[in-house]
Amino acid sequence: QVQLVESGGGLVQAGDSLRLSCAASGLTFSNYAMGWFRQAPGKERELVATIARSPGSTYFANSVKGRFTISRDNAKNAVYLQMNSLKPEETAVYYCAAFRVIGTTLIGRAEDVAYWGQGTQVTVSS
Repeated sequence: QVQLVESGGGLVQAGDSLRLSCAASGLTFSNYAMGWFRQAPGKERELVATIARSPGSTYFANSVKGRFTISRDNAKNAVYLQMNSLKPEETAVYYCAAFRVIGTTLIGRAEDVAYWGQGTQVTVSS
C-alpha cells in the first residue's frame, strides 16, 4: 500500500519560514518525480514545485521562485519543501504528490499524479 505522509505544516506569521516533509512508503521512490501542490479555500489545486526522479532538476511556480526550495532524499524516501518569506495568500493545504508521468519541463499536472498525500495545513497570518 502506497502512502505519502506530509508533516511540518502549521501557523506562522508573514515573512516566516516553514519546512514541509513528505515520507513515502510502498513504492519505488526513486522511480517517481515528486511535487508539491497547494489548495486554498474556494480555489483550484495548484502546482507549487516539482523535482525530477534524481535530485537536480526542479520546477517552481512563478509565485514562489526565489523563496521556495524543493529537495529529495532517495535513500530516505522523502521529499521536502522549504518555504521562506511566506505570505498570507499562501495559506492553503499543501499536498505531496508522486507523478505517474511528467514532461521534461517538470510542469506536473494533477491528472498525472499517481499518488497523493493527505495534505498538511499551512496558515500564514498577516
